[in-house]
Amino acid sequence: MKNLERLFAEKLLKIKAIKIQPANPFTWASGWKSPFYCDNRKTLSYPSLRNFVKIEITRLILEQFGQVDAIAGVATGAIPQGALVADALNLPFVYVRATPKDHGLENLIEGELRPGMKVVVVEDLISTGGSSLKAVEAIRRDGCDVIGMVAAFTYGFPIAEKAFKDAKVPLVTLSNYEAVLDVALSTGYIEEQDIVTLNEWRKDPAHWDAGKL
Repeated sequence: MKNLERLFAEKLLKIKAIKIQPANPFTWASGWKSPFYCDNRKTLSYPSLRNFVKIEITRLILEQFGQVDAIAGVATGAIPQGALVADALNLPFVYVRATPKDHGLENLIEGELRPGMKVVVVEDLISTGGSSLKAVEAIRRDGCDVIGMVAAFTYGFPIAEKAFKDAKVPLVTLSNYEAVLDVALSTGYIEEQDIVTLNEWRKDPAHWDAGKL
């Protein structure tokens, strides 16, 4: 039986939620050049895959974190997945904005948490981990205990791994960079020589020079 990481990687590649273009890199919002692009939100358009993501995140939460009092989604990408998981677990749901709302109550957290609640954060994708951990900080400021985070995908950047370790936030994911490259290579989506380029990029994505290809 295929492990979860490879199985989900196959599903993401099949619906073109992941695109790998070493010779024609993408430009991220941060300005980084990247040969790899992941858009997990495409899974929402496929009911069977949407259900798969809900079931597997739910399972990981139950297996890894035990007693949970509430689920929090990180805006905007993880709001729907988080809400689906909270519904499956019959738990309260909130979502955390990137910045406080600029009108009304100026909320950063939408929904209601009570101090002392054990919260699992749901995220769609982990790159540097910055926005994800800002959500964790907001929940902790509300007096709650963030006992872990579940994400659909992680690039596994060293900077993110260190940030999660420093913040003492256990992270589990449905799939990861290595699993995607493994599946992409085995199916002929990429060639062996592409692996070197892709691994060099992940070591230092902020300074990667696509012109050296």
